[in-house]
Amino acid sequence: MSNENEFIVTPWEVKGKIDYERLIKDFGLQPLTNELLKRLEKNTGELHFFLKRKIFFAHRDLDWILDEYEKGNSFYLYTGRGPSGSTHIGHLIPWVFAKWLQEKFNAKLYFQITDDEKFLFKPELTLEEIKEFSYENILDIIAIGFDPNKTKIFMDTEYIKTLYKEAIKVAKKITFSTIKAVFGLNESSNIGEIFFTSLQSVPAFIESIKQGKNIPCLIPLAVDQDPHFRITRDVAPKLGFYKPAIIHSKFLPSLAGLDKMSSSAPQSCIFTIDKEEDVKKKIWNAFTGGRGNIEDQRKYGGNPDICTIYYYLYYFFEHDEKSLKEQYENCKSGRLLCGEHKMYLTKLIIDFLKNHQRNREKARNIIDKFILRD
Repeated sequence: MSNENEFIVTPWEVKGKIDYERLIKDFGLQPLTNELLKRLEKNTGELHFFLKRKIFFAHRDLDWILDEYEKGNSFYLYTGRGPSGSTHIGHLIPWVFAKWLQEKFNAKLYFQITDDEKFLFKPELTLEEIKEFSYENILDIIAIGFDPNKTKIFMDTEYIKTLYKEAIKVAKKITFSTIKAVFGLNESSNIGEIFFTSLQSVPAFIESIKQGKNIPCLIPLAVDQDPHFRITRDVAPKLGFYKPAIIHSKFLPSLAGLDKMSSSAPQSCIFTIDKEEDVKKKIWNAFTGGRGNIEDQRKYGGNPDICTIYYYLYYFFEHDEKSLKEQYENCKSGRLLCGEHKMYLTKLIIDFLKNHQRNREKARNIIDKFILRD
């Protein structure tokens, strides 16, 4: 990256300060307009704060999904997780939103665990290590509170008998030149990497296969995963299926500043298994928009627009719009000091994690209600 205006967004790397308006243009997405939000609100009775705050900011064919729903045609949900480490708060954003969609639209959800992808793209990881990560991540998924009667979770390597016969039909419609153009893979890439998108495509029409008729699919995901589904949307009609609709989220920034939160930099993110002392230390050392000392903070105010404490509240932990606005204004005016703000966020995170970790332990006893295997 040669200057601060450059950034990278791929399914395997996100780096730099993301310009989401530019990303909409570069990826060919549709912005999530106020008109579309009103349609969502009409059908759900309320808007999730992820929508109000444009944390979910773009889409492909969300208007079509609503058209179908308003005609009386139900749709199902599909999302996923690449299990290369422990779950952090940033991973939860599409999952929490998927739960909200499931509840509001009474929708079935397929949750894909791409253990094969991580084995192919992470040479340092063994299949055994990835399997362990997978089942730990599944506990976090269940802890979100999905309906076990409407939610099915599967690891690719454990559901491959079902997936593979559909994946090769997808693969037959994708050329190597397409994979090179979309992902930048080349002749030195292993052939599993080249094939992988075929497997990730299958859940986008798996319910149609099971029911023997076309069922619309909506995929809530972080925007870095969109390239896979550009290919899926091109192939699906060639196989007689609907194109999946997509709704895209932004990235929760790192506690260190610009980049998105990453498991590879453990001090830059909050993991769902973090202990209270870990949270306190990470938040206390987080990057803020504060001044160098209390006197300057009181006199000149802080900058919440670059503050990771404010971002964490905005993206996930502060649900009350009035309170969030007051914190923003108090920070800018100097009435709110960084230390005070850190203490407030720390308490919210610790309370959330205590509840999540209790639910995570309970999930061990009900995991088989969710898992699909061949």
